[in-house]
Amino acid sequence: MRVLVTGGAGFIGSAVIRHLVLEKGYEVLNVDKLTYAGTLSSLKSVEGKPSYRFLKIDICDAAAIASAMSIFRPDRVMHLAAESHVDRSILGARQFVETNILGSFTMLECARAYWQDLPPRDRSRFRFLHVSTDEVYGSLGAKGLFTEATPYDPSSPYSASKAASDHLAKAWARTYGMPVVVSNCSNNYGPYHFPEKLIPLTILNALEGKPLPVYGNGANIRDWLYVEDHARALDLVAERGRVGETYNVGGRNERSNIDVVKRICKILDDLHAIGRPHENLIQFVADRPGHDVRYAIDATKLETELGWRAEESFETGIEKTVRWYLDNEWWWAPLRQGYDGRRLGLLKAGAG
Repeated sequence: MRVLVTGGAGFIGSAVIRHLVLEKGYEVLNVDKLTYAGTLSSLKSVEGKPSYRFLKIDICDAAAIASAMSIFRPDRVMHLAAESHVDRSILGARQFVETNILGSFTMLECARAYWQDLPPRDRSRFRFLHVSTDEVYGSLGAKGLFTEATPYDPSSPYSASKAASDHLAKAWARTYGMPVVVSNCSNNYGPYHFPEKLIPLTILNALEGKPLPVYGNGANIRDWLYVEDHARALDLVAERGRVGETYNVGGRNERSNIDVVKRICKILDDLHAIGRPHENLIQFVADRPGHDVRYAIDATKLETELGWRAEESFETGIEKTVRWYLDNEWWWAPLRQGYDGRRLGLLKAGAG
């Protein structure tokens, strides 16, 4: 099996590649632009393996993508490359439109041309997995879950750009008969997570004795999914998912943001005592514009059709994650030099 993975130097993409190379023994070509959140150090465990290759390519570069497909001859494309941080999308939406929409369009068109030229046997086994987010569905109230039939209602420039790319992927399946499958996941966490996101930012700020910023009153709820569970799910969806279908991937681990931060503080109190509770570092800050109240995924379709189950509960996964950051300063220290945890996503006075 030869798999082309876009965005493989990112958080989820690197977990997918480690799974495919180390657990499945597949040949993998990693295509990544290496933006600020992409780091090849996340793939140290597969470096030098003959089954792994890397090309620095922008997914908007159609000629480069077409050439990579022609040379590598993938059986599967797993498209994860995306700008993904909501706060950054508030500050500058253009990059999100270019990468997430135009980049996905480029990937779909290059894959379609490649797929159409394949011999019949290879054409029948080819799959294109478009990886997306639950944020395309908007915000839930106190009850209910996102299903694959939930109408799209994106709130941020980021989620709007991902919703657009989802629609493109589904249109390529319907219009051209291209073997596309779409996945939408809940919030991921785990090792190798760029320190702008809530969990790694909280861990590293706490280790350094810096304030732990929590938006609003911390009541916003997310369904947390351990990244290695997600990587297994994506492999299953790409391998056995029905063409043209969407599969939601969730951990069934709903937690409010403030509860997540407090749990991290409790773990660090045990593992990295500083003489006072880490909770004392919590600082409530102005809420993010358009901040969705609650996300929660119904993963029944994935669980019943493909037999997937999340192996980590939030309790086991968050402790593994905190321990990983304590043990792997070599990975995150260089990234903290470029991003020190400063607040992003605030609108200027009078804007909006």
